[in-house]
Amino acid sequence: MTRPELLAYKLHEDVVAFSTTRRGGFSTGAYGEFNINRYCGDDAEAIRKNRALLCRQLGISDDRLIMPHQVHLAQSLRIDEAFLVLSEEDRQTRLEGIDAVMTQLTDVCIGVSTADCIPLLVYDPRQHAVAAIHAGWRGTVQRIAQQTIAAMAAAYGSQAADLRVQIGPGISLDSFEVGDEVYDAFAREGFPMEKISKRYPTNDGESQFFTLHSALFTSKWHIDLPECNRWQLMAVGVPEANISVADICTVKQSDTFFSARRLGIQSGRIFSGIICKQDNI
Repeated sequence: MTRPELLAYKLHEDVVAFSTTRRGGFSTGAYGEFNINRYCGDDAEAIRKNRALLCRQLGISDDRLIMPHQVHLAQSLRIDEAFLVLSEEDRQTRLEGIDAVMTQLTDVCIGVSTADCIPLLVYDPRQHAVAAIHAGWRGTVQRIAQQTIAAMAAAYGSQAADLRVQIGPGISLDSFEVGDEVYDAFAREGFPMEKISKRYPTNDGESQFFTLHSALFTSKWHIDLPECNRWQLMAVGVPEANISVADICTVKQSDTFFSARRLGIQSGRIFSGIICKQDNI
């Protein structure tokens, strides 16, 4: 029987946390095989069948699999009992423009979609609350990780020192070449550029000629998005020992994980999800 292949995380015994791979579903082409994102152009029936596979594997009903429509900002949404009783149309309205979701409900899978951006899964074992965060470079510059932690503190009384965080598959420093305007955006927001950026020689033929024949070669900035987010977490008090990094580059491993840089925007997405499986009493 077809079954999604998941990258499982050992975040905490009271939660299930994972990222999907490309394997084990019904999508085809640049969406193959497993994609449940309905905003990237995939076939609706393939998405429905893939969602059914994942829900069966997780032991939940389809209405308890929650995924927002992300827009690279920093808005979060709290998923509560009132949300669960909304119509599908009202749910989609509430989920529009959301890049982080959180909940204290059990047996509800919240998650975010990525294809080079950085997914973060957060668990508060004291308050038994979880969050899923989509951190592209724009969201990272806006400090979405820190903003979501602040939202968890307001909603549930979460404290940064208690949190456990998994940083999932995403683009690596080596692969994330950016223009000067992106570098400048991080620098303006006070990121430690000496830790999160590096200049690499460009790989075009002309720059290779100059590299070999003179000292006048071109280079471009690269940004370490996983490290940017890890730094943000530690800056607000999440212990370094409580942060795990998957250390998987989606560009380099695009045969297993979706990469928009490799496959194009019209391609599938990784879904990184987290579920509270039991009350912490």
